[in-house]
Parts: sequence; C-alpha cells; structure tokens
Amino acid sequence: MKKLFASAAAVFISAAALHAPANAADLTICVEGAYPPFSETTADGDIVGFDIDMANAMCASMGKSCEMAKTDWDGIIPALIEKKCDAIIASMSITEERKKVIDFSEKYYQTPAKFIAAEDAGLTDTPEGLAGKVVGIQRGTIHQDFMEGEFPDVELKLYGTQDEVYLDLQAGRIDAAMADSVAMDDGFLKTENGAGYAFFGGDYSILKYHGDGAGIGVRQEDTELRDAFTKAIADIRDSGEYDEIAKKYFDFDVYGGS
Repeated sequence: MKKLFASAAAVFISAAALHAPANAADLTICVEGAYPPFSETTADGDIVGFDIDMANAMCASMGKSCEMAKTDWDGIIPALIEKKCDAIIASMSITEERKKVIDFSEKYYQTPAKFIAAEDAGLTDTPEGLAGKVVGIQRGTIHQDFMEGEFPDVELKLYGTQDEVYLDLQAGRIDAAMADSVAMDDGFLKTENGAGYAFFGGDYSILKYHGDGAGIGVRQEDTELRDAFTKAIADIRDSGEYDEIAKKYFDFDVYGGS
C-alpha cells in the first residue's frame, strides 16, 4: 500500500492506451505493473496480478468496459487529475493527505507493513537497532512517510520501484527495506532472489501513516464513479468472487478487518 509525490513528468502510459479510440472502453484504469503480487508486467508485456483481476471484476460488476493504462507510480495521481485515466487501481492507500487532491472508494484490501533484511543481519525495528544503517524505500510511498516520521535519524535511500529496492538489498548497498509485508513476501522473499533474507520486527498499520487500506482513487468531482466502485467491491464480496480472486494469490484474508 502506497503514498505518492506528484511528478507529472514521470507519467508513462502505454501507447495502446494513449492512442486507442475515445470509445474503445468506458473507463481507463491507471495501474502500476511493478508491484507483485498486486500488479506486475509479464515478459510479453501483459499486466497481471490481484489489482488487475480486481479491476476487471469491478468493471464487470459495474457493467463497464475497461482498459488498463500502465503508469509510473510517481505520476499516477497527476495522470488521474489530468484525465489520462478515470480511476487508479494500484494498491494505493487511503490517506488524509491524498484526500486533499483525489477521492477514494471504500477499501478493497488492507495489509500491514514490515521490515526485511539479511537473516544474519541482527537488526531490530527500533531507532537504536537501525542506527547507522541504510533502509531502502520506494519513493513517494506511505512507507517513506512512516520512516521519516518514526525513524527520523535513520538514513533512507529512495527508489523509483520496489524491484530496485530488492536489487540494492542483494547488492549490499542498503541494510534493510520497508514496504508492504505481502508485496515483499510474494515479490521477493518467496523467490529465488529472496533466499537468505527474512522479516524482522513487528507489523505496522498506523492510521496516521498507513491509512484505511487500499482503495480505488478517483477525481474528487467523480462521486458517482467513487460510489459505483464501492458498490462493486461490496457486490463482489457478497457473491464470493472476491474470495475466488484472492485465493489465487493469498492464503489468508487479504481484505483485513471490517
């Protein structure tokens, strides 16, 4: 789950999305495609993952045709505001800071944040335990806010994507990383590259930093669309389709508490 700092220059939307006819789809959905298992880009260029399956299920529930527009994280809110897409489905946390510029549906999942490091690093999740260490964070995320607020004296190294964080952790250029626990578990720890690395410390889900779960971002004036997504989430959960999608990716309740 994430926070962002706007940078319109960072927006990249697929050529297919940019040049498609205006009537090609009812809605264009901004997705990231670089945050497994929620979204990732295959070798063939397809975007897959929980976010993508949820987007398709919600669109079907709403009776809308939708196309996915792969968009860099740093530019995803500017893309929405500039009407390059109609909604954001990209594991975006519902926070008060974001609500100043966009609106959100109700949540569609909620998972805690956590630290990872080499298994033999001997680190603890305290300011003292991370003193003198470098922690890698995806730039513009809620995890950056958390670290700056709760660990102000720990050196942070910021990255454009979560995959870049993992690469520098493996290379020894950072000592630890902080991100969504599920994204790090499925996207790194359970992979071949994650051998020898592990979580340390507790789970973090602090409203001030981590928000109310991940929701669908829409423009503030699009209240009907916001409510339609909220209803679609409820309908998918009531029908059992949500659980069918979730069990493809998770062996626990990813929706989280009520």
